[in-house]
Amino acid sequence: MTQFQSTETPKKNLAINHLFYDEFTELIYRAKIYNGWFEEEQVRRSISALGAWLSKEDLTTWVQAYSFAEAPKRIGVIMAGNIPLVGFHDFISVLLSGHSILIKQSSDDKLLLSFLAKVLVSINPEFESRINFTESRMSNFEALIATGSDNSARYFEHYFGRYPNIIRKNRNSVAVLSGQESKEQLTALGDDVFAYYGLGCRNVSKVYVPSDYKFDSLFEALYEYKDVVVNKKYANNFDYYRALYLMGGNDMLENGFLLVKEDEALASPISMLHYERYDSLSELESLLNSQKDEIQCVVSQEDIAGSFDLGGAQCPTLTDYADGVDTMAFLSSL
Repeated sequence: MTQFQSTETPKKNLAINHLFYDEFTELIYRAKIYNGWFEEEQVRRSISALGAWLSKEDLTTWVQAYSFAEAPKRIGVIMAGNIPLVGFHDFISVLLSGHSILIKQSSDDKLLLSFLAKVLVSINPEFESRINFTESRMSNFEALIATGSDNSARYFEHYFGRYPNIIRKNRNSVAVLSGQESKEQLTALGDDVFAYYGLGCRNVSKVYVPSDYKFDSLFEALYEYKDVVVNKKYANNFDYYRALYLMGGNDMLENGFLLVKEDEALASPISMLHYERYDSLSELESLLNSQKDEIQCVVSQEDIAGSFDLGGAQCPTLTDYADGVDTMAFLSSL
């Protein structure tokens, strides 16, 4: 999958390319027709990042940490569609744990995974009986993994709460700045903010800054991402919220492609970054800990437990589980 990071010619030593490379490339181009956020660059980025997980050594190390029951179950998986292939980790988790999977995809992202499943079956036909897709209401399963908004989570809990489950809700990611970051580090933060246009739960939607912080250096470093506004859906969000907050007399900063507003909320609209000032790093850590059920990840160059370096939010490993819930442990407990 890593060969799809760019538009270069396919690797010649992969026999499977003869069967699938051209068709998969076409799907990468077509994804935007179904979802205007799925620009080719973003789709290629996601495919390549997920492909980096698929080394035999990494997968073996990951799986060997768990013990799985000999009686496999049928696991229903309801996938989100906010970024390309967002349900891929659940997909491989279920299959590598020995279970069968029943997948209900989001209408926003229903091309890529079904194709990859076809490729997988061509490599190992035993997977054919273990992979099923449905567009109907989920039924005939024994455990559930569902990802969605806070509203959809209530629906999932009402209808499927009697099954063993993992039900994920809205989460956001935050950055903690000290004011001592280099331009390179702040530019790396831009990737945490703008990757996938800010639609993922690992995208930074809020920054915490010292009480005397000046935003000039941050705006300068983020200028590299100015082309994000070329996407019409992103541009529409920027124009809408800029007009809305200006008419409301709200104080905010902007640079032509990003709005920065002081706000206590963790979640911010697409094209907007919230910020909050802090006086004490230790007090801030206590605040973040109290909000841990709402935060997906923290990025910072400061020594904050469990944080990623600036620019590292979009580089999770196989064991960086969504919402901090160990999917493989759940599957091994069934």
